[in-house]
Amino acid sequence: MGDGSPQGASRVALHELKPKMELQGRITRVDLYGAFVDVGADKEGFVHLSGLRHEPVNKVGEAAQVGQAVTVWVRAVDPTSGKLELTMVKPLAYDWNELKKGMTVHGTVVRLEKFGVFVEVGAERPGLLHISELSSNYVRNPADLLHVGDEIDVLVLDVLPKKKQIQLSLKALEKKPEPELEPAEVPQEPPMTSMQIAFERARQGARPEEAAPSPRSRKAKPGLKRQEQEEIMARTLETSVHKP
Repeated sequence: MGDGSPQGASRVALHELKPKMELQGRITRVDLYGAFVDVGADKEGFVHLSGLRHEPVNKVGEAAQVGQAVTVWVRAVDPTSGKLELTMVKPLAYDWNELKKGMTVHGTVVRLEKFGVFVEVGAERPGLLHISELSSNYVRNPADLLHVGDEIDVLVLDVLPKKKQIQLSLKALEKKPEPELEPAEVPQEPPMTSMQIAFERARQGARPEEAAPSPRSRKAKPGLKRQEQEEIMARTLETSVHKP
């Protein structure tokens, strides 16, 4: 953003700044309680003594000098009152109220134990990836799967601010195999009628006596002679073939 821009240069409105936004600036003055930093905004920002560095600071001069270029982050901003609070200590990626169950976060393995893995996800404390949440397959030792320094994505199972605990899962992000689709059933053609069978055999040059008996012939009396049956079949075939 800004780095001590001249007064005539375009300035950034305070309402455009958001908490945790990273800015570049220059220290313009210091006092007993902190340092004022120009980040190119409408107003100078103020870094309190406690926000000059991670380690304790007894005097502002130990960590800040006028003219020094610094990287700062927005701690709080109030456009109405014109206040801009900054910090030179990089803020946490997630406050306790920002971590939510079901979130997927990126982290780094920082410690291995027999019961699981601790993963730094940018919160106040590392989250615990219990051995049972490492994989859907059996894991005998976390070291068989992960090592310190590995970067992984994990799912937040639960957040317990009072206990300062974050429960994570790697297993929950595993891709589940897609179920195999059952082959589509081939529609069954309805059985051919005796008339259709007779016609098909006649078309293919089959002899009439090879055709299946027609419903009429099946209803014939038990005493009907074979010759009569053949005559009925012949007439049936003739009718089927010559029918327009």
